[in-house]
Amino acid sequence: MDSESLGTTDVDVVVIGTGPGGEAATSALARAGLDVVAVEAALVGGECPYYGCIPSKTLIRSAELLASARRADGVAGEVSVTPDYGDAFARVREITADWDDTAAVARLEKAGARLVRGTATITGPRTVSVGGASVTARRGILLDVGTRPSAPPIEGLAGTPYWTNRDILRSPDLPTSLLVLGGGAVGLELAQAYARYGTAVTVIDSGARVLANEEPEAGELVTQALEDDGATVRTGSSVTAVAHDGERFSLTLEDGSVLDAQRLLVAAGRTPNTDALGLDTVGVPTDHGYVTTDPHQRVLADGDPVEGLWAIGDITGRGGFTHVSMYQSAIAVATITGQSGPGASYRALPRVTFTDPEVGAVGLTEEQARRRGLHVRTGITDLAASSRGSTYGPGARGLVKVVADAERRVLVGATSAGPAGGEILGALTVAIQAQVPLEELLRTIWAYPTFHRAIGSALADLS
Repeated sequence: MDSESLGTTDVDVVVIGTGPGGEAATSALARAGLDVVAVEAALVGGECPYYGCIPSKTLIRSAELLASARRADGVAGEVSVTPDYGDAFARVREITADWDDTAAVARLEKAGARLVRGTATITGPRTVSVGGASVTARRGILLDVGTRPSAPPIEGLAGTPYWTNRDILRSPDLPTSLLVLGGGAVGLELAQAYARYGTAVTVIDSGARVLANEEPEAGELVTQALEDDGATVRTGSSVTAVAHDGERFSLTLEDGSVLDAQRLLVAAGRTPNTDALGLDTVGVPTDHGYVTTDPHQRVLADGDPVEGLWAIGDITGRGGFTHVSMYQSAIAVATITGQSGPGASYRALPRVTFTDPEVGAVGLTEEQARRRGLHVRTGITDLAASSRGSTYGPGARGLVKVVADAERRVLVGATSAGPAGGEILGALTVAIQAQVPLEELLRTIWAYPTFHRAIGSALADLS
């Protein structure tokens, strides 16, 4: 539906933005019998299914299979591997439906919601403008407008044909060389995948280490893995200038060195899409574009809920993760429909970096726990040295680290890095969320020989 066909309309709820949480909330509210209009300027489903989680992990899995085949040489037999990026890209196109949201739109309409293509602006309490139409929402407005790739203010960068995650995942071409600006999850995942397909990759990060928000042991592990895959990692290196001569990029670093490559991927953060939303018309401030919500996803202004306005997803500042958006979506739906229930808790917020080794983390890092003034105890174990690691052979590199509050005798954070690190994380997430006493965890029977048995070894190492 276009905005012109709406005219002036009264509905129950307007959902602005249909990222994973917004799409789910739209359908749930419509199925609850409410008259719902969703407004989306791009693709229904947001970044995750088209430019983020799903296509990137599909590409990463293809690259992982290449690495596994190479590891089999001399362990399982004589193996020769011929990479074909065309095969990997075909899988990406298939899983994104060639960047077409027809199926997602059909799901919304089947649930009974209406979709309007366009950009919505809040014009007053419970009122939005879409194109030439004005829509009043009797119950209110739910925001899920997400974020977009941002670029640092580096001399010469603007106007060059650099890639963001959206561009690289839509490119069928494998570059001969690639510079990756940013040592976070997005940059490292794509850097490793392309390196495994034969691209000469260099990662540049101005910080002291990659994965700066995770345990330093995890960053060291991933750095070594990238270097083993042929990539170069440059940390503590700020880029002062970027140039493009029509064919290649050159980056000048603060030490005067110059890096040269065919392509440049900028993976240096995200910007909330709240700048043109009109939040000022209802008195809602933002902090670098992010809004503040209470545990029931009601948007706050000066500490008080704004009547008829809720927000979920990346713009709440709780992490750019689909699982956070979906978690918040269910809470927002309950609030909008008048159901009672618990509010959001982020004590055990999990996150996974899908490199190889995979880095799963939940709760606080050791440094974060110490900054909060907790009496911290930590335990760590080498995954490769475990019985499962010995039997697994090549590719078993990893670790499990646990962070405990010694006074309350519970875990407050953990990292599981290695094969299926994100899967091992499940047990640790439950332990932190449920605040299972350390005594109970130490008495737990961990199956042998498994990677998750290393949790018990890390707990035994608490000191």
